[in-house]
Amino acid sequence: MAVQVETVNDTIKMVRVDGRLDQTQNAELEQTLSSLLEGGSRQLLVDLSRTIYINSGGLRCLVTAWRKARQQKGNLVLSGLNERLQEVFAMVGFENVIQICPTPVEAIVAHEES
Repeated sequence: MAVQVETVNDTIKMVRVDGRLDQTQNAELEQTLSSLLEGGSRQLLVDLSRTIYINSGGLRCLVTAWRKARQQKGNLVLSGLNERLQEVFAMVGFENVIQICPTPVEAIVAHEES
């Protein structure tokens, strides 16, 4: 898995996750999201369009970052979930908690409207 951070604009940081998001890779994403939030970034977009698998630890990592962003009056929006990831999020009910957009562009618009 690879985690890349891009600056979208003055307020939004996009984190792209490639590969499998599992117990061997969750720490890198958790560290990245925590660093961004601790560094003052409150509007995060996590692009999962290149993510092929997520386990419970990956879900926990995303929900933890979402909670921290919300505590800071920010938000975390997900984009690009493939069919399998959509099923996982639906199965655990997270699609009702975290905003999920089909594409990064739609997630950016959602951030700008919030």
